[in-house]
Amino acid sequence: MNDKPPALEVIDLVKTFDDGRTRAVDGATFRVDQGQFVAITGPSGCGKSTLLHLVAALDRPDAGRIVVMGEDITGRRDLSRYRACTVGLVFQLHNLLPSLTAVENVEVPMYETGLGMGDRRKKALRLLELVGLLDKARKRPPQLSGGERQRVAIARALCNDAPVLLADEPTGNLDSKAGLMVMEALQDLHHRHGLTIVMVTHDPRVAATADRILDMLDGRIEGEETPKAPGVLGDRA
Repeated sequence: MNDKPPALEVIDLVKTFDDGRTRAVDGATFRVDQGQFVAITGPSGCGKSTLLHLVAALDRPDAGRIVVMGEDITGRRDLSRYRACTVGLVFQLHNLLPSLTAVENVEVPMYETGLGMGDRRKKALRLLELVGLLDKARKRPPQLSGGERQRVAIARALCNDAPVLLADEPTGNLDSKAGLMVMEALQDLHHRHGLTIVMVTHDPRVAATADRILDMLDGRIEGEETPKAPGVLGDRA
């Protein structure tokens, strides 16, 4: 029996826009256990990214509950520490600072944690090694490929030991080769390090790399699939 609380519970979540006329998220409910890799997929405009932004506390729901690692965050006013330490965020655009090196970019979110300069540098280098980029630590974003920049963004998202990684279309801005590199990095973090990952994607091949696929339509989770053989993007025809 698993006594651990779920990594994530979303219960009857609602988010409206245009003074309530548009329901981007309309009663979405699902659960993610610790250590799972879950993909949320569906057509453009179905509410996938809005849902992920609510879980990331980048926006607030109109109704429903969000419980992360056993903690209900729905009514909390100050969510800065939650965003810094409980969830790591990776977006379609890497949002790296072009004037900083890869290792300096990974260090940025650690500035408010109290870690000393030497400890920040050691940790950032270890995270770059985890995503296969230790040899690129001194390169700046313009000197890196798209896939390499996105892997730096993944390392940065993990710098404060967040147990849950939220990825919004992490391969959406990349070609197939770069997308493969990013998905291999996520798979490695999931399998070797037990990271819980919730990923939004419109690409069924990318979704098929997850343990579970949640199908979203019109703001609701309408169904669930289990890939026959979850694996990296290169395994898909």
